[in-house]
Amino acid sequence: MSGLLRNLLALLIGLLHHNRKNADSTVTTTFWVTPLDAGLKVLKSDKYLQYAETAQLDYLLHIGQFFPVLRSGASFVNVALQVQFFRPVPLFSRVTVETRLLYTTDKCAYFAHRLFAKGTLAAEVLVKMKFKRGRATVAPAAFLAVSFAQVPEQVQRWEAALQGSQATAPAPVKKG
Repeated sequence: MSGLLRNLLALLIGLLHHNRKNADSTVTTTFWVTPLDAGLKVLKSDKYLQYAETAQLDYLLHIGQFFPVLRSGASFVNVALQVQFFRPVPLFSRVTVETRLLYTTDKCAYFAHRLFAKGTLAAEVLVKMKFKRGRATVAPAAFLAVSFAQVPEQVQRWEAALQGSQATAPAPVKKG
């Protein structure tokens, strides 16, 4: 199923659950793996990311922040993604995605999306995202009213890995 159609369906279904959860809640979204999501027999790797993005949209609906984000002129942009695959997901399987907010800073929000198929963890997608209004970054606190006592170890490890990869990345090429 195309990402646009999946997002539209999630939006319509999510309206039934609009504003029923807090930002610190885990939100569950369910998908069916269709032939458009699979290669020969299993879910294609890029679809895990699409499921996570749609689950993030559903999360914003459940916590009642999807429309405030839109009204403010903001959108959400994924800055970094990390996927850990545990097992393949067969065609026509029902996939449950559990989405929760791990942490926020003054610029970014960190989400964990755990994908389950047949009751077993199939993958985990970590997402570092920003709310953007044009070129400006909007603090996640504007939409996600959650305070955190400390940075979770999972976020610390991921940030350290991201910083390490940036240090070893080649310098961008200047044009002109």
